[in-house]
Amino acid sequence: MSEIKNAEIKAVLLHLGHNMWCDYMPEDMDNQQLPSGKPDTILRSKEDLWRRAIDRMVEQKMNMLVIDIGEALVYPSHPELAIEGSWTPDKMQEEIRRLKALGIEAIPKLNFSTTHNGWLKHYRRMVSTKEYYRVCEDVIRDTGEIFGTPRFFHIGYDEETAHHQDNSFHQFICVRKGELWKHDFLHIVGAVEKNGMRAWAWSDYGWDHQDFYEWTPKSVLMSNWYYDECYGGFELEANNTADHKRLKGFYDLEKAGFEQVPCGTNWSGWKRREVNAGADDVIGKLVKTCRRDLGSKTLKGFMMAPWASCDTEDNLAYVNHGIDLFAEALKQ
Repeated sequence: MSEIKNAEIKAVLLHLGHNMWCDYMPEDMDNQQLPSGKPDTILRSKEDLWRRAIDRMVEQKMNMLVIDIGEALVYPSHPELAIEGSWTPDKMQEEIRRLKALGIEAIPKLNFSTTHNGWLKHYRRMVSTKEYYRVCEDVIRDTGEIFGTPRFFHIGYDEETAHHQDNSFHQFICVRKGELWKHDFLHIVGAVEKNGMRAWAWSDYGWDHQDFYEWTPKSVLMSNWYYDECYGGFELEANNTADHKRLKGFYDLEKAGFEQVPCGTNWSGWKRREVNAGADDVIGKLVKTCRRDLGSKTLKGFMMAPWASCDTEDNLAYVNHGIDLFAEALKQ
């Protein structure tokens, strides 16, 4: 176990569930009325494609899989959150054992950001109520037990802004701010720690709220994500784009003393798409920059997030390409 804890994290984020990007109509309305972002009612991920992505991870010597679960698990305390094809606890435990035998540590991820909590179905309209806190605590406990009390539990918490919800599929917009956001974030962190796990979170809230680095417990493992969407580069002083604050996040976390796992991608942001640049260079430059500039004690490893589901051959190819790019980047 000590070898696992001390090894550089080489994590890949894969989506088993997909209802982090959807909305739900009230129970007496038809979800087909949504103009877009209709929730999946049948599990999107295909098990054969899922396994082939993991096979590529093994070939490329990845050691951690962060499973974006959402609606893909039958939670014993809240089976109403499941959809057709959701994995039973027994099936998930079988997969965790299989991954362990392959040398891959399975880490659960549930996103509690109001921008990505469609998987909570009607509970997403109960945010910051006693019922909401109870449901969140229940699914954290269930997941922790099913995963065998993993050392990390990713809680998401990214992109909770009105801007990120001002799109065609968010019919219900909910954004916490200030002391309420802080209260709920710490409540979820506390629920994770109460169940013997360490909270892992996206750190983008700190881009516009510097006090985040002051009041957040140092026990939280942080992932700042930088995809160079504006195509401004990886040199902090030379980057004059809107991405500057995102790149600066790595240095802010380092200065504040957080352990971190920087996250890169092969997904192309708007500017890269505009100039047809692609994003194959992102993860390599990210690894090089962070290894050069961050302390060895705080830099715990890296994560690749292809942001594609294992649901089609094309998406699998995209995921596997991201894994290959990541493996090459780590050889630097």
